This record gives sequence, structure tokens and C-alpha cells, in this order.
Amino acid sequence: MRIKLFNLSVLTFTPLLAIYGLFTTPWTKATLIFASLYYFLNMLGITAGYHRLWSHRSYVASLPLQYILAIFGAGAVQGSIQWWARGHRSHHRYTDTDLDPYGAHMGLLWTHIGWMVLESDTKQGAVDTSDLNHSEVVVWQHRWYFVIALFVGLIVPWTIPGLFWGDWWGGLYFCGFLRLTLVHHSTFSVNSVAHWLGDATFDDKHSPRDHFLTALLTLGEGYHNFHHQFPMDYRNAVKWYQYDPTKWFIALCSYFGLASHLRVFPENEIQMGALSMSLKRLKEVQDNLSWPLTSAELPVISWDAFHRPAREYPLILISGFVHDVSDFAMQHPGGTALLKSAVGTDATASFFGGVYDHSHAAHNLLAAMRVGALHGGVERVVQDAIPPSQKLRIVEFGVVEGR
Repeated sequence: MRIKLFNLSVLTFTPLLAIYGLFTTPWTKATLIFASLYYFLNMLGITAGYHRLWSHRSYVASLPLQYILAIFGAGAVQGSIQWWARGHRSHHRYTDTDLDPYGAHMGLLWTHIGWMVLESDTKQGAVDTSDLNHSEVVVWQHRWYFVIALFVGLIVPWTIPGLFWGDWWGGLYFCGFLRLTLVHHSTFSVNSVAHWLGDATFDDKHSPRDHFLTALLTLGEGYHNFHHQFPMDYRNAVKWYQYDPTKWFIALCSYFGLASHLRVFPENEIQMGALSMSLKRLKEVQDNLSWPLTSAELPVISWDAFHRPAREYPLILISGFVHDVSDFAMQHPGGTALLKSAVGTDATASFFGGVYDHSHAAHNLLAAMRVGALHGGVERVVQDAIPPSQKLRIVEFGVVEGR
């Protein structure tokens, strides 16, 4: 690996100058407001422009909107659209592999900043960038990138506070270097933190996760698990309460005719992804529970074999299963006498409402007391022998489970 000296210089001196400014320069309210606004504009240039428009083509932007996003995106000083989008497409196509330029398998430090300051021995995976090469705005921005980045990334945020309210040093340190540092590391956190912390809401095959704090810093980009599952959707968040200002901005542009053809993934398939992960998590809980033995796992007992021991042991027949209630006799809510009266008999009708219509918990507890299956079964249908908890049990397709 070799060091990328220019990138290392920018990513080292920018935060150092920001820290120096924090200790030497007083804040003003106007400068703070302007720095926050400029942060928002730069982030939109990256999120709505570099990412959702040019990397994923999730909507169509008018020419004026393209130029605005290209200019403010360059002000974030993260490379040209052509360079940024090419690497991001490679990241999606080869996620978590050696061909992924910032693959999570390389570690948190690498994904956050290492890949930008060190040249990897492995080249990025090949992707199609023909649309970028034929884009008027992308070609123009790539040609003039360093000029635009210097002007929009430093000179403009420095001079506006100086010219309008006399805060030259605040403009330089806070609107320039501090704002740029925050834009950098907030964006970088999508590649690092959002592949490390958070929820696998729609799939867990790869490392991307939905992480709210990252979404808060990056105008919605932190819902990264959704994004990697549905990359051409112009949204990163689909719930009304989820924070995705980039989605709202694109929708607003569409309302005013500045954007069109907003792509959305079918809701049915989105729900299928969420359901599959919910079922997977439930199955993990299910697999840690103790389940009752099935008829195939229990010894088959004749009526005589059941009836004779029942004189000495508290055995009760219900729905074709022989149950040993010796440990439960003293705990029975209806009293010990009622339970003893059923010993040695077929108490199926009584259990299913003849005497008392038992709860789901009672059915589940009863199933745990099985010690045998009656030869020939009983008159009750087999459905009654299935505890309520097992009726909704999750079964993985192609996997045969004993219990």
C-alpha cells in the first residue's frame, strides 16, 4: 500500500485547523446558523446528488438541479461525482469482498478513513459508468472539480460571514474547516458505523445496518440496511417517523417540477424482507425453547399398559398422549382432588371444555408432561393434540425438524 498524500493532508489539516479555531475564536450566532445551513447544503449535494442521483439513478433531476447539486457536492470536498459514484457502485456490486473499495471485512478504521489515505493493492471491482461519462454535468464538474471545491468548499463559507457581519476568523474556522470536518466524518460514518452498528431490518446477508444516529448526521443515509436491499429507491427510510430529509428534499423538488421519475421499490417486497428478518429473529428465540416430544419421539403405549401403571402413578390420557402429572398435582389451580379423579382415564373431553376450557398456557404446559403416545389414538382429532405455541411454529423450508 502507498499513502495518498493529498488526501492525507486534507483529512489531517482540516480537523487540526478546526480544533485550533475552537480554542482561539469566539462563536457568533450568525456564524453558527450559517455554518449549519452550509453543512446542510453540502450534505444534500452528497446525499441527493452524488449518492441517490448519480450513483443509483433513483430519480431524474432537471439540469438546473443537477448543477446545484454538483456545485454543493463539490463543496463537501469528497472528490468529483465521477470518482465518487464509480467507487460507490463498486461498493454495492462487491459488498464485503476484496473488490469493495471500503469493504467492512477490512475493519472499522479502514472503512471510515483508511481506504481514502492508503492505496489498496487490490483494484476496485469493475462497474459500468457509461452514463456518467456521457453526462454533461458530471463531465463539467470532473474537469473543474478542484476549482469548484476550493471556491465552494472554503472561499464562499469563509467570505460570507466576513463580508456580511465581519466574522472573518469565524467564517474560516467554523464555516470552513469545522463544517468541512463534520461533513467528511458524518459521510464516512455511513461506510463505517452503519456497517457495524444498528439493525438488520430487511436482510443480514451482508454488513449494512440501519443506524439512527448516522441517519441523523447524514440527512437520512443511515438507514443503510434498507438502502443496500433496495438501492434504486429514492428513499432510504419508508416509515413516516424516520428521519430522511434527503427523501423529503427530492419529493419537494418533484412537486415543483425540478425532479421526476422517483423510483420506489414495491411495498409488498419491502414488507417481505422485513417479515423474513422478523421470522428469523423469532426462530432464534424459538430454537432456544424446550418443545414437547412428538408422537414419533415417544414410546407407543397400549391402553392396558397405560391403565395398569396409572393405579400407582398419576398418568392421564389427553388427545392420544399419556401425561405424567406427578410434579403438577399439588399446583393444579382446580385442586388436587380434581386432578386425581382424572388419573387412569381419558380426560380429553374434560380438558377441552367439559369441565373447564383451559388456557393456551395450560395446553403448552400439558404438552411438556408427555411420556407416551396411546396405540391407536383417541376420538379427538389430532389438531387438538398440538399445543397453541406449536401451531404457529416457524419451520425453515427444506429443513426437517424432530421437534
